[in-house]
Amino acid sequence: MNRGGLGEEALASYRERGYHFPIPVMGQAEADSLRVRYLECADRLSGRNNQKPHLLFPWLNALVRDPRILDAVESVLGPDLLCWSSQFFAKPSGDPSYVSWHQDGTYWGLSSPDVITAWLAFTPSTPESGCMRVIAGTHREIVRHEDRFAADNMLSRGQEIAVRVDLEQAVDLVLQPGEMSLHHVLIFHGSEPNRSSWPRIGYAIRYIPTHVHQTSAQARESATLVRGTDRFGHFDPEPAPEAEMHPRAVAAHAEIVDRQLRILYAGAKQRGHLGPADPPGADRQPVRP
Repeated sequence: MNRGGLGEEALASYRERGYHFPIPVMGQAEADSLRVRYLECADRLSGRNNQKPHLLFPWLNALVRDPRILDAVESVLGPDLLCWSSQFFAKPSGDPSYVSWHQDGTYWGLSSPDVITAWLAFTPSTPESGCMRVIAGTHREIVRHEDRFAADNMLSRGQEIAVRVDLEQAVDLVLQPGEMSLHHVLIFHGSEPNRSSWPRIGYAIRYIPTHVHQTSAQARESATLVRGTDRFGHFDPEPAPEAEMHPRAVAAHAEIVDRQLRILYAGAKQRGHLGPADPPGADRQPVRP
């Protein structure tokens, strides 16, 4: 097993439940430093810039490659890994916004549900601050969703699972700064408003093994090789940014996001909605501290 990876019991639990937490990644001081860096960049991390921001900021490019994260992901997906996307999720203190129960990934066009999200906490993520909640074992099939357009739903069309969700079975993924959770692309999940006195800030990184490919004919997609070897070449390689918001990085990022959004919105239209979760970076409300 790779150093720092999940043990056998944790891996079996992830496969059975569709999630695993908490996984320590870094100490409080390092997590505080990341929070400060995020706050310094927050005004540049809204809208499209919050889709794959690791292509715009070197410190985020380093974070998606962090071996302390990748060791755990490798335990699940194997040694050859691509970062397919990343995105910040932030709720200010007292924010009434919530995320309805939904599944990710049904319109992403990927050939396999072998997709894992590493959700790294920059601030305490608790029931009070609106941490992510999941329903164990719901990652084995795709279910129908409906658009409900609730005013404070952070998803643009209020997408919500159309089958009954047993809230008594909900598990709060409580994380302290520097800890992360792993969750399967199809797990039922959502979150409540932030009723705490602090902002809830988390960074979600989505990883896939290199054998996964994009099935959409809308565009050829790209991804960042973060570990191992890509023997398949299904995705164009992505350039690392030379500096924060470097002109070459900004131009490459714009073209990459255009291609990905063509795929994501085409998949949503085929299903008559924007999908069970919005395309990364397409949330109605800006991501803010």
